[in-house]
Amino acid sequence: MEFQHAPAVHDLRARIEAFMAEHIYPNEARYYAETAELGPWKVQPVVEELKPKAKAAGLWNLFLPESEYGAGLSNLDYAPLCEVMGRSPLAPEVFNCAAPDTGNMEVLVRYGTDEQKKRWLEPLLAGEIRSSFAMTEPAVASSDATNIESSIRRDGDEYVINGRKWYTTGATDPRCKIVIFMGKSDPDNPDRHKQQSMILVPKDTPGVTVIRPIPVFGFYAVPDRASEVDFTDVRVPASNMLLGEGRGFEIAQGRLGPGRIHHCMRLIGLAERTLEKMCRRAEQRVTFGTPVSQQTVTLERIAEARIMIEQSRLLTLKAAWMMDTVGNKEARAEIAMIKVAVPNMACQVIDWAIQAFGGAGTSNDYGLASAYATARLLRLADGPDEVHRNQIGRLELRKYREPGNIDRGARDVGPRLAEPGEGPWPAPDFQP
Repeated sequence: MEFQHAPAVHDLRARIEAFMAEHIYPNEARYYAETAELGPWKVQPVVEELKPKAKAAGLWNLFLPESEYGAGLSNLDYAPLCEVMGRSPLAPEVFNCAAPDTGNMEVLVRYGTDEQKKRWLEPLLAGEIRSSFAMTEPAVASSDATNIESSIRRDGDEYVINGRKWYTTGATDPRCKIVIFMGKSDPDNPDRHKQQSMILVPKDTPGVTVIRPIPVFGFYAVPDRASEVDFTDVRVPASNMLLGEGRGFEIAQGRLGPGRIHHCMRLIGLAERTLEKMCRRAEQRVTFGTPVSQQTVTLERIAEARIMIEQSRLLTLKAAWMMDTVGNKEARAEIAMIKVAVPNMACQVIDWAIQAFGGAGTSNDYGLASAYATARLLRLADGPDEVHRNQIGRLELRKYREPGNIDRGARDVGPRLAEPGEGPWPAPDFQP
């Protein structure tokens, strides 16, 4: 594995860091204040003010790998850039690299028709509109997406859509104009992974009702504009179907791989910034006559945080490298591993930082509470820990079920313990 980045990537990172220092960090307090004041149904003015600056600086749509629409960066190239953006909740959208738009744009690039790209992809790439992804449902355990009950029924030249979705990211945003909806188009298909389809639903279509914003640990719009949305007899043209009926899972796998690694890249940046805050706070605070930074428990936590961040980064870089070299399918174990490891790492680092800040850490004056909400949410979003652990376990077991591996596995269970008298030690004097 070679993790050396090209000079162009180092240049982009330096430019992003400079932009963050000049425009992002100084505006974070304003961003939080506007979010609290305006709520999830409106747009924070600071975001719209900064987006043209990022575009003018050439720091726009960096997420799309090997695409005529993006910067042409590989996943490995994008990793250090995404990490820097992840240091602030304000940054990803300013650079037009925020979820769910990134995943939705990738879907349109890979699976959209020319007409769909013209109508929806181009304005998304320009940052003129935003989008939503509607998969999770309140009535079923959506960690198993085959449970989805929403329906997509063909009726002549149209599809009729019915269902209730929640944690539909971005639906309360007034700039949201298009929803990618996942539902069952063939519920009786014996292959449970071919029952579902994905279809494009303009948000202003009659029958689409955004019921409410959903707070994440009490936060609206930061870290997420989670929403509950009802779809009642929604009619869209048959041409809005993505890729074809029954191919929803195929699209989901193409979408979720990059989405998962982007989340992990951003979380590593968030953990890095949190550790920095923790260290600075610990140096400033004195308890019982000693700086908090010199307390053994604090030193141990700082050391453990550094170890965990480095481990997470290396595993994420490996996953990115494999996605680039052998494809998402072959990298599925590594993608699953980072999806478990990185959010858990970030939760722990942020929790330690909250302890170091004391009571102030539980407010959002230092951004730690919203950071924890983000990290904890991502132990569920794009699949909960348990689903990924099950996949990792099954893939590991499969190695020893393949032809030629069974005997080796039987031989390699461990060294046989010597019988009495066989080893270099004498046989015991007693009989049991």
